[in-house]
Amino acid sequence: MKSWNQLFTRQGFVVKEKGDNRFLCTNERPENVEFLLESLNLANVRYTFENDLLTIHSSPICEKEWIKAVDFPNRGKGEGLWFRAGEEEPKVFELDTYVSGLVRELNRLGLYTNGCCDGHGRRTPHIHFDRRTDMEKVMQLLYALQVNVRLRHPNVVTFLMKRERLLDVAEQMRNVQPDWLEKGEEYIRKMLFLDTLEELLNISGESGNEEEIRMVVREKLTPYVDRITTDRYGNLLAQKKYKTGHGPTILLNAHLDTVEELEPGRKIVKHGPIWSSSKGILGADDRAGVAVLLEVAKWLETSGFNGTIKFAFTVEEEYGLVGARELEEYFLWDVDAAIVVDRRGTGDIVTSCGTIQPFCDIRYGQFFEKVANDAGLEGWKCTAGGSSDTRIWALRGIQSVNLSVGYQFEHTHDEILDTDACYKTVQLIKAVLNQSIDLSRTLRSLRRTDAI
Repeated sequence: MKSWNQLFTRQGFVVKEKGDNRFLCTNERPENVEFLLESLNLANVRYTFENDLLTIHSSPICEKEWIKAVDFPNRGKGEGLWFRAGEEEPKVFELDTYVSGLVRELNRLGLYTNGCCDGHGRRTPHIHFDRRTDMEKVMQLLYALQVNVRLRHPNVVTFLMKRERLLDVAEQMRNVQPDWLEKGEEYIRKMLFLDTLEELLNISGESGNEEEIRMVVREKLTPYVDRITTDRYGNLLAQKKYKTGHGPTILLNAHLDTVEELEPGRKIVKHGPIWSSSKGILGADDRAGVAVLLEVAKWLETSGFNGTIKFAFTVEEEYGLVGARELEEYFLWDVDAAIVVDRRGTGDIVTSCGTIQPFCDIRYGQFFEKVANDAGLEGWKCTAGGSSDTRIWALRGIQSVNLSVGYQFEHTHDEILDTDACYKTVQLIKAVLNQSIDLSRTLRSLRRTDAI
């Protein structure tokens, strides 16, 4: 369920959340405030509005019902040049329902538009930009958000997606700061990743109490997968086929739980890329891994990967890999290999649990080493490690590795996270999946060796 703040952002209402469902409307034009209040009335939402402060007394409604309230026949029809670029804010009710939030966010960032269409469910959505807008910045931003777009004309961008996805893009864009646009696509992408990472680190969810973190991860992952479900034990499972699907089936895995509850009122302390907690654990084991996989899920939409990806966000890993042990075997039947993201430190490609249990043929781990070197990602090496969900996948005959994700001193109040190292794990997984043909060849060669 979306919060009121999310619902407002996705529809393009510029209001500032003041906490406890209270929103300051002083920066929104009067016509848009009036339309917002009319929409709340149509949705039978209880609220008060005094001195530009909107206080909502009802729980958030589902987005389907909210769209019914803000939509009306011929909304957005003939809006044309509906405002003077850079001088006047657009009227939300003059914009198509599914693109209004995205248009407001673009204009907030100084990427001025002068026409739009959400496609009305019959054709591809598109946005016209003012001729003075820097289209290079527009495209860098959209690529950083990993949106599938095409520059149809010098100032017209076509969105190769269903119109419902435009709402997600608007919400993602909300966190982008104008000065980021000067620093390029990769910088924007990393900053958005760090925003997600910080959000996840602030959600409690110790073993056996993963409901809230599972709900948040499910909401973030849903737009990027074909199917998603929670199994009988509480593991969050999803999958998606990319391109023809005639490639490897790869399991991506991280665990949802932390070893203990987060301390109430704690703050994340940042010293450059090194993050820690003001009190108690940081929870980077394994919220860092969760953030990495969510970032990879977004990237896969516009990547060159050909095959199937399965996601397993397990519960109660800290209690003895319980969620992974209880995962229904059918979900793993066609899995060719697994990538787990739950290793301390930097640069480790864990291929065995000490000297006791191999996780994979060493050539699978060496494939990661080679890809890292070819991609200029220095420092990645195969090594032995400790226990993790990787053990369970290996016991089921799946070639598996566990990658470092940047945390140190986990399970203690001295826990830290190197966010630069965490992001390098994102880059390594992308590089590996971009080599899906070579990855398939490697896995086939391992199967032939086993057969002999």
